[in-house]
Amino acid sequence: MSLFREIGRYVLFMRYVLRKPERLYMFWQNLMREMNLIGVDSLLIVVLIALFTGAVTTVQTASQLTADTGILPPSFFPMSIVGSVVGSSSILELAPTITCLVLAGKVGANIASEVGNMRISEQLDAYEVMGINSAGFVGLPKIIAGVIMIPCLVIVSNFLLIYGGLIAGKFTGVVTADEFTTGVRSSFIPLYANIMLVKAFIFAFLITSLSVFQGYYTVGGALEVGEAGTKAVTRICVLILFADLIIAKMFL
Repeated sequence: MSLFREIGRYVLFMRYVLRKPERLYMFWQNLMREMNLIGVDSLLIVVLIALFTGAVTTVQTASQLTADTGILPPSFFPMSIVGSVVGSSSILELAPTITCLVLAGKVGANIASEVGNMRISEQLDAYEVMGINSAGFVGLPKIIAGVIMIPCLVIVSNFLLIYGGLIAGKFTGVVTADEFTTGVRSSFIPLYANIMLVKAFIFAFLITSLSVFQGYYTVGGALEVGEAGTKAVTRICVLILFADLIIAKMFL
């Protein structure tokens, strides 16, 4: 029953969050601030993770293709398959899912802790006393900023995953740049790019809305604020993986 109660409370909460902003000037200022916090401040970690993940995927894929299994000779497969595997996996899974799981830990915990602090310090109660829709005032800029910036980070991550794989293949000698590029181009399917964007938008909404929801209903003190951040990240990660499965089943 607690699960259904939480779902119902989340739906009612989103009704208030998604209302038209009462003060457009304040909303615009908050939106610009949240876009900077969610997008620009997360860019470095996304770049590092994408480059290293692409490099590791390339090296491991090449190692598996050239391994002597006793069934097929190591030179049986063309090395362009490495680029094909890295390109397809980056677009379909690594860029949207891995990036959003990382952002769930960084962005989700930060939002849940921030809103939770506002709750226990009675700032949200002060907004309500002044006649301001506190859920929309605090939550809507964060959700819209996330839906705008997180897909942009996913697109950047996708390019860097492929580029990191290309650099790793070139410097380790496991695959040439021409073979890698040929594999990436031959495996590109426009549908995969559309699926990546669908995942990015849905995951972005889950990250921001659930973290705001978790922080908004924080009760207690500083300890409960930390617990709210932990719960938010845990639930977001589980729902991202569940949504990933549903989207894959629907589109593929």
